[in-house]
Amino acid sequence: MKRIKFGIDPTGKTIHLGRTVPLLKLREFQKQGDKIILIIGDFTAQIGDVSDKLDKRPVLTDEEIQGNLKNYLPLISKILDIDKCEIHYNSEWFNKITAKELMDLQNLFTVQKMIARRNFKHRIKNEMPVYIKELNYPLLQGYDSYMVKADIEVGGEDQLFNLLVGRDIQKYFNQKQQEIITTPMLLGTDGRKMSTSWGNVINIDDERKIMFDKILCLRDEFTESYLINCTEDFKEKKSMLEEIQSGNADFRKLKEMLANEIIRFYKVK
Repeated sequence: MKRIKFGIDPTGKTIHLGRTVPLLKLREFQKQGDKIILIIGDFTAQIGDVSDKLDKRPVLTDEEIQGNLKNYLPLISKILDIDKCEIHYNSEWFNKITAKELMDLQNLFTVQKMIARRNFKHRIKNEMPVYIKELNYPLLQGYDSYMVKADIEVGGEDQLFNLLVGRDIQKYFNQKQQEIITTPMLLGTDGRKMSTSWGNVINIDDERKIMFDKILCLRDEFTESYLINCTEDFKEKKSMLEEIQSGNADFRKLKEMLANEIIRFYKVK
């Protein structure tokens, strides 16, 4: 049985379809008997991961984080069997970590390596601030992997740097290094990466009509990606993909079928 780690920061009040892509991958692992380790980043949410951002994330208060947390596990339970998951809040260990332990982790990496990331290079070039605590985010995510002895970590493709840091930190502690699986980024209603910060989201607890209309209004060229990444196998899926690939697709019909399948899966009211 493999220990499959996935971390999610409660940066919003709900979960959108973009965040379900790695969760559906976890569902596959869970069905084959592997152990899903969910890390709820109640501590790291205070920093904010900039992997997919070109500017600093807004700082959340403890009250905002706790408010966001209320819906997370019930929504995740639409995809995973929560009772079979191992769940941790990373404040469990980060509220106890000492300054020396943190500095030892920081000594594993150079500033040059951290600021070589596209996001930081953009901000430096445009004379925008990069805060020291932001440089610590990958270290903290990597430390999570060590604490739960992850065999595999799943994350979006924008998380690759952070996932690799997890391997480095596990190696530092003489722990077997985790394997890495990245999942595609889902584009939102405006053509950019789906993000709560940008508001271009389709939330899995949207009302039925709202969800249906948002999916129907997606760009035609997004239909295949949503079919592949936001649904499991269902009766019409193969034929829908074949129709798209034929070049003669009736996208309105396909998006209606896609919307109905997603609504059915998440039991949208």
